Amino acid sequence: MLNKIKVIGFDADDTLWVNEPYFRDAEFKLAELLKPYAPDVDIIAELYNTEMKNLSLYGYGAKAFTLSLIETAIKLSGSKVETAIINEIIQMGQNLMNISIELLDHVDEVLPKLKSKYKLIVATKGDLLDQERKLSKSGLLPYFHHIEIMSDKKESDYQRLIENLNILPEEFLMVGNSLKSDILPVLAIGGAGVHVPFHTTWQHETVTEVPTDHYYEIESIHQLSDILDNL
Repeated sequence: MLNKIKVIGFDADDTLWVNEPYFRDAEFKLAELLKPYAPDVDIIAELYNTEMKNLSLYGYGAKAFTLSLIETAIKLSGSKVETAIINEIIQMGQNLMNISIELLDHVDEVLPKLKSKYKLIVATKGDLLDQERKLSKSGLLPYFHHIEIMSDKKESDYQRLIENLNILPEEFLMVGNSLKSDILPVLAIGGAGVHVPFHTTWQHETVTEVPTDHYYEIESIHQLSDILDNL
């Protein structure tokens, strides 16, 4: 099937650059800040529950995460959390929106090679302004034919993307670190997927299903060239 590929889509966070560890650090920091208010509570679990409750309202990204941090602090403290702590949480969110971009290994080597043979796109989800900012800071924009910042990554979202690109599903390959968001929906509509696991994965993106057809798993993105070169 890969000999039909015309367009390769790349997830952004934790596929092209480091992202999730910064959010994980913020979770641990919140737990430390709120421990005096809720010493017997699994604060990180409570935060996750709040994020899931808010997902349909706020979507994904650093802004949504910051709002859930604040809500969790207010809830677990019984509305007694100090203003100084709220300010610190806001600063944590702003720091997430201003992180330096650390490209993952081999990304800046692989993209130029693939650009000469395929149309490359970014297909990522999250806050529009935040993702645009990170893409700009990454220095990778010249390699991409199209940027798609999605509110979610369901089968219907990918189907609409493929229609907008004017290609068939079997002409699309998606590369990403999340089986749930990057791979399974694309396989379901007839595309192909390459999973590049990242050492830290958000709980919401964890699945147990392991696909087989039109699916590949690699340890590093530099192996993507090897797969495509051996068609």
